[in-house]
Amino acid sequence: MKEEEEGPPNRALYALLHISPEASDEEIRKAYRQWAQVYHPDKYQAPHMKDTATENFQRICQAYEILSDENKRKIYDIYGMEGLTSGLELGTKLNKAEELKEELERLRKLKEQEKVSAHFRPSGTILANMSLPHLLHGHGIMRGMAMTSSVQSQISKHNTLSIGGNLAVNGNSGGGAATIVFGHRLSSVSSIEFIGSAGLRSLIGVQTSRNISSHLTATMGLSMSLRDGSLNLSNTWVRQLSETASGNIQLALGSDSAVSVGWRKKNQKLSAAGELKCGIDSFAASAHYNHRFSSKSHGRIVGKIGSNALEVEVGGGRKLSNFSTVRMLYSIGIQGIFWKFELHRGGQKLIIPILLSRHLDPVFAAGAFIIPTSVYFVLKKFVLKPYYLKREKQKALENKEKTSAQVLEARAAADKAQKLLQNVANRKTNKQLEIGGLVITKALYGNLKALKKRDEPVESNDSPVIDVKLPLNFLVSDSGQLQLHEGVKKSGIMGFCDPCPGEPKQLYVEYTYGDGRYEVTVDDYDKLVIPQEEHRI
Repeated sequence: MKEEEEGPPNRALYALLHISPEASDEEIRKAYRQWAQVYHPDKYQAPHMKDTATENFQRICQAYEILSDENKRKIYDIYGMEGLTSGLELGTKLNKAEELKEELERLRKLKEQEKVSAHFRPSGTILANMSLPHLLHGHGIMRGMAMTSSVQSQISKHNTLSIGGNLAVNGNSGGGAATIVFGHRLSSVSSIEFIGSAGLRSLIGVQTSRNISSHLTATMGLSMSLRDGSLNLSNTWVRQLSETASGNIQLALGSDSAVSVGWRKKNQKLSAAGELKCGIDSFAASAHYNHRFSSKSHGRIVGKIGSNALEVEVGGGRKLSNFSTVRMLYSIGIQGIFWKFELHRGGQKLIIPILLSRHLDPVFAAGAFIIPTSVYFVLKKFVLKPYYLKREKQKALENKEKTSAQVLEARAAADKAQKLLQNVANRKTNKQLEIGGLVITKALYGNLKALKKRDEPVESNDSPVIDVKLPLNFLVSDSGQLQLHEGVKKSGIMGFCDPCPGEPKQLYVEYTYGDGRYEVTVDDYDKLVIPQEEHRI
């Protein structure tokens, strides 16, 4: 079971009044009056209906009291209900707006300090080069090993410090280096870094970057070798070409003079990059393409060509948890045929390339690709997939047991709220039918997978979805439109509830408008505006 993605915090009161988080005071008052008319206890005679109306009327009044008060609304937007019920309640301690603002600023700074103290990011890579031919010739399987490690810390609001090092061993030779980088943020658009390194490539340097515009960034670096005193100058320009693509040009002058041009594109489903680098006596070009098949698996293709490289690499990976990913790759080129295994955990990487053969035998190359690929798909179908399905089912059952009482109570409250909306919702539906307007014919809210089985009954308290057709018909305006605001969790809407806490949710809606039939599915925090022609079935 996936954990629900974090959404914008402290928005439940906005959902309750069915207003945007940016709503004006007038919009808040208008929404309060509308809901107060529906849930005022004096409108109901039956005791059970009066009790339900009283309960919901109190919720409406509380939401209005908080959101109509400028200071309380600020506290709620930042800290939620906890901030209002703790040391930030208005009273003798904080009876002036200026004092409240000072207290909010103090707490903001305190949160920033806590965030800074948490900004301690270690990262590292272990590369273990192995060789099957070496093993077969009695020289051992290890060809060499390399390690890099660094720790970056946000030592203040504008300053960072990074300390790192690397060690490499190849046969009977080896070496290492230690590096320290101090970064300072000069302004909101510029920064500077001071670099020092000791070891095989001892140097000192400085690098500065600046955002020339919202789409263009320039970086310039200067370094001097402490071994021979040579200078190296680099200049990089990065341009945002679109929301998902960027390009860069880099010029390097010095012992390794070169010009390189690159391109990068990334969105939710794929990432791709290419680079062409030309030096004084060499050139290299590379391209890679990653495709995300699902939230847990992806494929990868890499190609390299140059003065001393010709290689194609294919493979894929799978996400084991929120922090761990495994990947297996197959590469063939002038260096030989390789398998490569990778484990990524947080900021740490373990990479194990295994040289299978230096000879490019077609039969061996095909076997080295087909055999592990076949083994993977067999294991995935008969071992891994059943195991993960069993584990997810077990987690879902455990979560269901822990939240069952909470869900039952929330369903009961939602059902009561819907009954009070029923008369008005029916009148609105009949009016829209008369004029050929907007009528919600089906609406389900809840678990993503369960929503795919839309023909299953949702009346059961065990169902991970809830029927919300009635509250949505109530929210249809007299002009025949329905709008749910962005950034507001839909379970907070009157007549809704969360039928599956901790799981990702969506809202599925079928509706008619005029002579047409329409359907749409939106994520929990996404905006919904209907009718839309693009929803037509």
